[in-house]
Amino acid sequence: MRILIADDHDVVRSGLSTILGGQPGWEVVAEAEDGRQAVQLAAETKPDVAILDYQLPSMNGVDATREIRAVQPQTEVLIFTMHESEPLVRELLEAGARGYLLKSDARRFLIAAVESLARHKPFFTGRVSETLLNAYLAQGHTGDGVLTARERRVVQLIAEGHSNKETAQILGLNLKTVESHRSSAMRKVNANSTATLVRYAIRNKLVEP
Repeated sequence: MRILIADDHDVVRSGLSTILGGQPGWEVVAEAEDGRQAVQLAAETKPDVAILDYQLPSMNGVDATREIRAVQPQTEVLIFTMHESEPLVRELLEAGARGYLLKSDARRFLIAAVESLARHKPFFTGRVSETLLNAYLAQGHTGDGVLTARERRVVQLIAEGHSNKETAQILGLNLKTVESHRSSAMRKVNANSTATLVRYAIRNKLVEP
């Protein structure tokens, strides 16, 4: 089995690589420290399973998942995160991730999670129940006030200190589109200033404080 690991912490990548690379027949073929590098390496190495931290620099785990699934649809994505959030799970499902593993559960479930995804079966830990997953997959998700994946990405970059213009350049969008996403996000979360938007991003784990 070919595995890609993406995390911005060297210690985490090293630990995962040691554990997974020690399994018979498993090989860690690439390690990335940010989202864009993860997408590039996935296209180059064609892993069976990609393990991505949600809060990756330059491109978060959701956007990286979406792009990896676009360029390498046979690669299953496992999001490895410390955050337990049903809205995040819904967003990950929309992006194409099939696994969600809390870092606090890694000791017990890491091997099982990777094995499950390698068989193209989903694996989720935490409060996410099979009932919730089946209902979501059957009905889809809609809801006023919930940020779209693009809005969340714009909010993340703004909260990280990027201007509208810089955000547009990073995402490959024009400035008016970014301004529209920002305005829509602020309206949905009742933010009346950038500071309020940053607090929302921190509270909802889009960025680290």
